[in-house]
Parts: sequence; structure tokens; C-alpha cells
Amino acid sequence: MNKVKNVLPSFIRDMFTMVPMAGEGLHNWLFKTARVLHPYRSEQEIIELLTAATFNCGRYISELEILNAIRNSKRYAGQKGTSGLRTRLWPKPNDDQIEAVVKNGQELVDFWEISPLRFDDNVSHTEEIIDTLFPNNPLLCVGKSTYEFATHHRNKWRGRLASLSLIVPSPMSAKYGSTLEKKRSEHCLDNTGARHFLVIEFDQGSLDQHAAIIWQLQCEYLPLAMVLFSGNKSLHGWFYVKGIDETNLKNFMLKAVSLGADPTTWTRSQFVRLPDGLRETGKKQTVYFFNPEVIK
Repeated sequence: MNKVKNVLPSFIRDMFTMVPMAGEGLHNWLFKTARVLHPYRSEQEIIELLTAATFNCGRYISELEILNAIRNSKRYAGQKGTSGLRTRLWPKPNDDQIEAVVKNGQELVDFWEISPLRFDDNVSHTEEIIDTLFPNNPLLCVGKSTYEFATHHRNKWRGRLASLSLIVPSPMSAKYGSTLEKKRSEHCLDNTGARHFLVIEFDQGSLDQHAAIIWQLQCEYLPLAMVLFSGNKSLHGWFYVKGIDETNLKNFMLKAVSLGADPTTWTRSQFVRLPDGLRETGKKQTVYFFNPEVIK
């Protein structure tokens, strides 16, 4: 049965007037817009709409990237929330708690000043950071973008990481796995190994606010290995979680989300920013805090 081509609701039409440029949240915009379009348009029609909307966004958007956004968002179609994963399973940000944490919390400069290991030159330290985070030559999934990536042993990546931007924050269990669509892929949940790091990031608030929340979480819950700048608008806190029970980690994530963290990184296979790598825009993903001692 063909879908009736209803006029799109005004809030969706408004989304098409606010398409971000590359490096300013475009990937999230594709996911969120595709999610709300499912009840109104077919897959092919959504492809055409998103392709036209992102034509002058500042970088090439492949049909595969758009198709992935459409298919990944389909399971969340019709659910309320600011992202596909912020459903009733995750709490809403608690503004009172966030304000209390931020009021007397650490700022970004504090992390820089107390960092046990500080990188204060303009040279990329991605290689040595990755050696510390992932010893013994494990399989790592690293990408230039969410549609241009590969899984190789760490040593095969040597000398190539400084110009890349994304990494899965845990070793992969195999080079290939099977996606939900039963397709062979080097980046999917099926071939992602046990958690080594749980990364907390944010889509709202200032860098100093993010710093205060990350500091509070490491004081109360888990050891903090690293804090880095996304190269855009947020900080990423890398918490060392190897061997910790998933139930305890879920409680930690619930607390983090209540303080404004994005729940997307709960998914083990989710890409996060590669430390000291380069964003697609060329901006460096600077490491502000690094504590190798917490990595056992």
C-alpha cells in the first residue's frame, strides 16, 4: 500500500530551514530528521529530501551515510525525545542537579592544570595515547568519518592515526561482524568486544559546564582516564570500565544522562572522537587531561 503524501508538519519543515554545516552537528541532524520523517515519507523519498537539504553543507554526503541514518533511526520513529536513544529508558536532564554541580565545579582549565600527563606542544600525540589506552596490539575500529572506516590490528594503524577523527572506545572482537540488516561490516555491535572505556559527551551546555559534570562523575563513580575536546562544541570524558559489571555501568550512565550527557555513547559500537586526531573540519581534538595510571 502506498503512503498518502501528507503535508509535512510545521516542525519538520522548520528542521529543513536549520540544516547545520559540516562539523556543527550535521550527522545528528540527519538521524533526527530521518526519524521524524518515517511516518510521512517512504525510504526513497526521505533519501531524496535529505540529499537535497545537505547539498551545500560543506562536505560530501554519500547516499550510504544518508541511508544509514534512515535505517538506524527507523526503530525510533514516533518516539519523543531529542535523540533516538533518549527514550523513556533514559532520564530527562535534571536542571537543578546540573546547576548545583556546575555552580562550584571544575572548569576546563582545571583539568589542564591537574593533568598527570600534559601535552603542551603542537605535535599530535595520538599514537602514544592509543598505545597506552589499548596495549598488546588489539583490533581497533578507526574512521575518517562514519562511512569511511576500517578495523585493523593496532600496529597496522601505526603512523596513520593523527589525521583520523573517530574510534570505537573498546577493542573489536573480530575484523567483521553482522549488522542488524545481516550485512558484513567492520563496524557493528556484533564485532565490538567487551567495554574498556565508557565515553561521556554532551550536546548542550558550555565546555566549562561539561568539565564540571565530568569531574563530579569521576569523583563519585569511575576512574577518569582522559578528557578531550571534540573539535566542535563538547568535551568527551573517557572513563576506564574494563571488567566492571554492566548493571553498575548502566547506573553510572543513568546518572550521567540525568546531568545532561548524550545517551548515544552507551552503545558499545558507537564511534567517539579519536584523541588528538583531526575532525573533518581540520580542527584538532585536543586532549586536556590524561591519566595513564588508572588503566590497569
